[in-house]
Amino acid sequence: MRFEISKVLDAIEGRVSTDPSLARAVVDLAEVIRYQDLDGGRPASLLRLGMVIDALARELEEDSIPVYAVVHRALLSDADLTSNERMVVRRWADDGLVEVLDNPGDRMLEVADLLGLPVLTRVRADGLRGRYPWLVEQAGRVLAPVPGAGGPVFIAHVGGGHTPVAGDRSPAGVKLLSRQWRCAEPGCALFGGGGGGGAFADLSRVVERSPAGQPPPTLRGGAPTCPRHGTRLGDGGPRPRSAVLAVRVGGLIRRRFVLTEDQPAVVGRAPDQVGGIVLGQWLNDEARRWISRSHVRFELRVGEVIVTDVSTNGSGIRPGGSMAEADRVPLAPQQSRVLAEGDMVELYPGVQIGRPDELPAGAPYTPTSVMAEAPTMAMRLPR
Repeated sequence: MRFEISKVLDAIEGRVSTDPSLARAVVDLAEVIRYQDLDGGRPASLLRLGMVIDALARELEEDSIPVYAVVHRALLSDADLTSNERMVVRRWADDGLVEVLDNPGDRMLEVADLLGLPVLTRVRADGLRGRYPWLVEQAGRVLAPVPGAGGPVFIAHVGGGHTPVAGDRSPAGVKLLSRQWRCAEPGCALFGGGGGGGAFADLSRVVERSPAGQPPPTLRGGAPTCPRHGTRLGDGGPRPRSAVLAVRVGGLIRRRFVLTEDQPAVVGRAPDQVGGIVLGQWLNDEARRWISRSHVRFELRVGEVIVTDVSTNGSGIRPGGSMAEADRVPLAPQQSRVLAEGDMVELYPGVQIGRPDELPAGAPYTPTSVMAEAPTMAMRLPR
């Protein structure tokens, strides 16, 4: 069982991120792990974060959804967690995948406000009023994970919506995310050179952190401040340009990824390149035979997304997202093209890449669960 739990924790690790371009909701980890009614298990379990992430994926009908998790510092020594779970949370903190704070509730609401993300919490509406009144005014921005058939479901206990709603970043968020920041504390995983600078540096899985993926600073007295260390941040200059793209397979968005001018991305069946976007797990046999290991390369140049076919069989462009065969523009091997607004790159029928908000949706959804490796004896889901 221990090995299986480690595997599911590794899967959950792939769904926590402080990257403002990828996170889809904000959670307080210390709260989520104590939703004992989700599985009827022990008082605290890190597996419940995976259950909530799966519920969010079902709600949004999108795979591989990351959440922005804030963590109360006391959780690092919480005796209700296993020693392995505590070690995992510490490693996440050292790698900059989560924020460890003294007041995570306030930071959770601040991040939601700055980034325009929904909040997943059971805190009552009257506890959310005050500094962030928008939370109680906008339907679908605060949702509570509750037990449901086959796993958690969400109810909107603030506002009247039921689907998590991502809104626009606040003016302060736009301003903060236009700059890159530097923390004076050596090895800061959030605003330093990279993750893995803490007690679990030998276990670090994070490469040099891109400034484009920095979380928003916290504001103290109007000054950008490191939420982990409480020190004022230095202005490191303009944040690098970035662009978010998404892979759509079978009518569903399966994964989002970020481009910067220093970090291109190769997408294919199983690319060898570091940071390559692997599609093989979502492809049928015919698509696997057609799509090359490395099929297309995306680059960001002077704010424009450039796609280059690096495959054997070629690709196609769907201008403006048109699915009419007459509109499809072939992209031959080694040919490049600027990806205009609304354009989709088609590697194979039903396998497209484009900007997330421009990809059509609505296909029947079969989620890829992070809980697939969870021991069944530990998960007692309501019927």
